[in-house]
Order: sequence, then C-alpha cells, then structure tokens
Amino acid sequence: MFLRFDRHATQLPPPSDPDPQGAACVQELLGGKYGEMSTLMNYTFQSFNFRNRQGARPFYDLVANIAAEEFGHIEIVAAAINTMLTDPAEAEAEAPSKVDGGSFGNPQHFIAGGRAALPQDSNGNPWNGDYVHASGDLIEDLTHNFFLETGARNNKLKVYEMVEHPAARALTGYLLCRGGVHQVAYARAIEKLTGADLMKMFPSPRIPTEKIPECKPHIEKGEHLKLYRFSPSDYLELGAVFTGPHPETGEELEVVDKAPEGVPPMDLPSQPDAFAPDVAPEEIAEIAARLRSEAGMSEKPSGEVAQNEEGVVDKVKDALT
Repeated sequence: MFLRFDRHATQLPPPSDPDPQGAACVQELLGGKYGEMSTLMNYTFQSFNFRNRQGARPFYDLVANIAAEEFGHIEIVAAAINTMLTDPAEAEAEAPSKVDGGSFGNPQHFIAGGRAALPQDSNGNPWNGDYVHASGDLIEDLTHNFFLETGARNNKLKVYEMVEHPAARALTGYLLCRGGVHQVAYARAIEKLTGADLMKMFPSPRIPTEKIPECKPHIEKGEHLKLYRFSPSDYLELGAVFTGPHPETGEELEVVDKAPEGVPPMDLPSQPDAFAPDVAPEEIAEIAARLRSEAGMSEKPSGEVAQNEEGVVDKVKDALT
C-alpha cells in the first residue's frame, strides 16, 4: 500500500507566463518510455512479482522502496506541467476568454485535461504498459533498471536544455539529482550480486550536475547521496545494498531511515476558461465551506499550501532565495 502525504517532493515556483509548448516537452518525463510512470510501474511490478523475498530481502526492499519514491516523482512532474499551463490572468477574468488553440503544443492539455498534465508522452501518445519490464530474473531486472534510470536522466537533461520555464528548470534540476541516486542504487545492487565493477561507468550519461544551477541546492543538501526509506516499519535492509562511496564524488552513500519531509504544494488558481474546477469556481468554494460547517469543521480549509490566505507565495519565495 501507499501511505500518501499531501506534500510535494520539492518546491516549484509559482505560475508566471504560461508555456504550453514547453509543457508538451515536459510530458516526456511523465508518460514517455523513460518517464516517471515507467519507472514507477517497472519497479512496482518487479516488487509485486518478486519471488523468494526472504531469501533475497535486501534486493526486494531496494526495488519496492524506490518504487514508492517514483510515485512522488510523477506528482511533481504533473505539478510542473500544470504550473506551465496555468494562466494567472485567466484566474482573474470575469468570464472565460477565447483560447488560442495554436499556442498549445498538445491541444489535449486544454481539451481533455483542463490545462493539466496527462498520462502521455511529448507526442501525445498514451503511456504504454509495454514499457514495463519485469522478467522475474533479478539480475536482468536490476540491469534493466540501471539502464532505465540512465535513459531517464538523459531525457531530463535534454528537456532542461529545451525548456527555459522556471518550473521546468526547477523540476529537472531536482530529478537529475534524485534519478542519479536511483541509478547508483541499482548499480550497487548489480555489483553486490555479480562482483561487476560499475564504478567506471559513471557518470552515465556524462551530466555535470554540479555545474547546473538548479541541481546545486539539492547537491548542497546531500540529496545525491541519500536513499530514503518510505515506510514506518518496512524495507529495513536497504543499507545492506546501498553502501560505499558515490562513484562520482567519493562521498559515502547514506540510507535515511524516514521519508523526506517534502514541501507544501502550490495551490494553482482556477482556470474558468477550461472549466477547472468549474466556470464559476467561487460557487464550489461556497459549497465546500457550507459542507465543512455542517460537519462541525473549521470554516477554513484544513490543508496546507504554499500560499498564505491572501494568495501570496511567501514560503515559495523564501525557499527559492
């Protein structure tokens, strides 16, 4: 089971100028062959199908635990796409405005998604279950996973180069760092099982993350070294595999015995032109407030978001400066 927290893996900037063309490119990191939906489902099915778990417990724990982090990566990619599709001016409009359909790299972002992410790649093709590789052979699956993370990091760098929108840059800077951790984890697992020395394969691809501005804050926090444990009481044997020096920096790898704290998500404004959540969102807010009152709850919503009550993004500004 997943134990879900209403927080994002990393902070994204607030909506600015929309970039629908860039959002279509970022879709590759969500629903492409090497996207986060693929990493999630590869590791999830491998963990579901894992035989002799007790006999190979450290390796099962590794695969199952990384799968949990990938769920959060899907969420943060979707959040970046949604940020890039948000038009702040539309949220203030009294009536839906005419939409320039030609500005959208993928018209389905507006038509099917309501200015939001879709389970598709950058060409608009639906994510495909054929991307899942779960052979049952542990060495084969781990080797596949290492290759999958390698391809994923390559795609992230390409999207970083293609798209200059602040949300896309913040997203790829974070994922390049965390994807590198997973790449190292699978390399370490292969080394432990076979004795093969994969140290000489790094960095693969040759990405100088320490020179990428959006990667630097995460590296300074040691996020390139940490493998988090996404369970209060399970997957305890990660440290039997994720050990030794980082292949690029020589720093010691670390298992953190808890999930990362995360950050409050950005509450993206309504987009009445796309009926998201409605052409008259204030009416839905009034109904929600009445339901809370009738249930004996506070008049104010209980959740935590990055903005204050006036919609000012103080926490985001603090996090990004």
